[in-house]
Amino acid sequence: MDFRSIAMGLAFALMWSSAFSSARIIVADAPPMLSLSLRFLLSGLIGIAVARAMGQTWRLTRGQWRATIVFGVCQNALYLGLFFIAMQTVEASLAAIIASSMPLIVGLAGWLIYGERIGRLGIVGLIAGLGGVLMIMGTRLSGGVDPVGIGLCLIGVLALSFATLAVRGASSGGNVVMVVGLQMLVGSACLAVAGFVLESPDFTPSWTLAAAFAYTTLVPGLLATLVWFWLVGRIGAVRAATFHFLNPFFGVAIAAVLLGETMTALDVVGVVIITFAILAVQLSKQR
Repeated sequence: MDFRSIAMGLAFALMWSSAFSSARIIVADAPPMLSLSLRFLLSGLIGIAVARAMGQTWRLTRGQWRATIVFGVCQNALYLGLFFIAMQTVEASLAAIIASSMPLIVGLAGWLIYGERIGRLGIVGLIAGLGGVLMIMGTRLSGGVDPVGIGLCLIGVLALSFATLAVRGASSGGNVVMVVGLQMLVGSACLAVAGFVLESPDFTPSWTLAAAFAYTTLVPGLLATLVWFWLVGRIGAVRAATFHFLNPFFGVAIAAVLLGETMTALDVVGVVIITFAILAVQLSKQR
C-alpha cells in the first residue's frame, strides 16, 4: 500500500468519523429527516454536476444501477436517516461507536452465511469487537441513555451492513462520481417522503446550524464518499476496509473536542477493544 493510498484512507476515516458530531449539531435545531434529505439533494446535484463536467454519463452498468438503488435506500435513507433521528437523544460518540461495528457485522455475516474464511485472528477479533460494543452499550444504558435511540442506531448499522454485503463492484465500470451523486438523490427522495409525513418543517436558523449543515453536505456527505470509492478502486474493498479500525477512536475524539462529550473508563476500554478487533478482522481477511 503506497503513501497516497494511506493518506486517502486516513482522510476518509477522519471525514467519516466527524459526521456524527456535525449531525448532532444539526438535529438540535432542525428536523432530522428533512434536513438530511436536503443535504443529500444538494450533495447529489453537486456530485452529478461534477460527474458531467468530468465527462461521465448516465449509462451505468446493471451492477452500478443496483448499487445506486441499494446504497441510496439502505445507506442514505435507512442507515443515516435512523442515525440522525437517534442523535436527538444519543451522543455522537456512542453513535460513532455503534456505526463502527459495521465491519464486524459484515465479517460475521461473511463467515456464517457466505463461508468466507477469516482465520483464528479474525474469529477472536469478531468476538472481542462485538463484546466491546455490547459493553459500551450496557454501560450507557445503565447510565440512562435512551434505549429507543440505541435501537434505531442498531437497525441503521444492520441496514448499512446489508448494503455492503448485497452490492459489490460498484466502483467498477467507470462513472464513479455519477454513481455517488445518483445514490444520494435516491436517499434524498426516500427521506423527503418520510420527513413530510412524520415531521414538522421547523428549523431554528443559526450560524452554527448553517456551518454544520454546509460541512456535513460537502465533506462527510460528498467528499468522503468519493474518496471511499476511489480508495476501493485503487487498493480493493478488503484493504480499504482496514481503515475502519480508526473510526471508533476518531469518532470519540472529535465528539470530545467539538461537543465536550465525556468518556468513562469502561468506554475507553471498549473503544480500544473495538479498534483492535476491527483491525484483526480486516488483517485476517487480507491473509
